Amino acid sequence: MFDKKAEYEKMFRVEQQLWWYRILHERVLAAMQKQFGNRMDIRLLDAGCGTGGLLSYLRERGYTNTEGLDGSEDAVAFCHERGLNVSQLNLLNLTDWQPNTTYEAFDVVVCDDVFCYFNDEQLSRLISELGRRVKPGGLHITNNNAFAVFKGSHDLAVGSTRRFVLADIEKLLPGTGLQIRHSTYWSFLLSPLILAIRQWQNLQLRLGWQSTDQPHSDVYLPPSWLNNLFYTIVKTEGNVLSRTPFGSSLFVVLRK
Repeated sequence: MFDKKAEYEKMFRVEQQLWWYRILHERVLAAMQKQFGNRMDIRLLDAGCGTGGLLSYLRERGYTNTEGLDGSEDAVAFCHERGLNVSQLNLLNLTDWQPNTTYEAFDVVVCDDVFCYFNDEQLSRLISELGRRVKPGGLHITNNNAFAVFKGSHDLAVGSTRRFVLADIEKLLPGTGLQIRHSTYWSFLLSPLILAIRQWQNLQLRLGWQSTDQPHSDVYLPPSWLNNLFYTIVKTEGNVLSRTPFGSSLFVVLRK
């Protein structure tokens, strides 16, 4: 997993406003409400919570029985600035985390944009352990970067080592007790633009115009009008199309 303080600082500053995070947080909330209605007492674990954007978003909407885990000391420090219940833990060691008290303890376990830091063996163990933490009838929600064609300097900046298609997630599920309830790729309508930007990033890397030692991530806040435009486009996409076949991210809701 990446541990670059500068990237966490950028995330901390913009994730409450940036269109991409706003859409992702809304998708997580919609999946929770579809399963649990307006219950505010559900217990949620955000595994790999970063600087706590999702946990803050849910707290603002009345969800207080939440906690998070992250492997980065910097990320956890930012979470504590927000007053969030977050502990530092490398998710490879999740088996050892409160093993006698938290199995089947959570109504929802979220693990967003974390799978890309693990190889197949590690990921198989991780998703199995995450599944064990979910109550019967509960949800495991995961968002991940999708399709290798979208790989660019952003992946290098955040330390991502892989991208996913749905089949990659499906092959991890046997024996976990988890079944796919809903899945979709997203940012479908923005895909041509995102793809063009990533290809431009790759060209800059090849030509040496951008250093591989200090690559640029996509975590920055564009002008307000552009940020709102992107949000509106992707929000409309989700409202009109429940599933899309292509996009830079893959959102999956799994039920125990």
